[in-house]
Amino acid sequence: MASPDPEDDLPEPPSLRFLRILVTVLTAVMIAGIIGILGLIWHRYSNARAPLPEVITLPDGTTASAYTQGTDWYAVITADDRILIFDRATGKLRQEMRIEPAE
Repeated sequence: MASPDPEDDLPEPPSLRFLRILVTVLTAVMIAGIIGILGLIWHRYSNARAPLPEVITLPDGTTASAYTQGTDWYAVITADDRILIFDRATGKLRQEMRIEPAE
């Protein structure tokens, strides 16, 4: 059996103990800061949505039943099974599609 090394029983110098605690605290603060920054970025961009148009002018006699949007367009699904795709910049009707019933 090996005899214990007498240098292992020496007390830790106070300056070394302070440095070890300081490094541990600074590491914890850095980790908390990175988690906080990532949380703020996630919160900011998870709620970001493209702005809705102020007014959508539908053809006469149509009523909207659903709405969706892309980067430069938005679409309205009407009660009479049509999809109306509008240009986001101008608000003009870009395309109209009729939804055919399933066979």
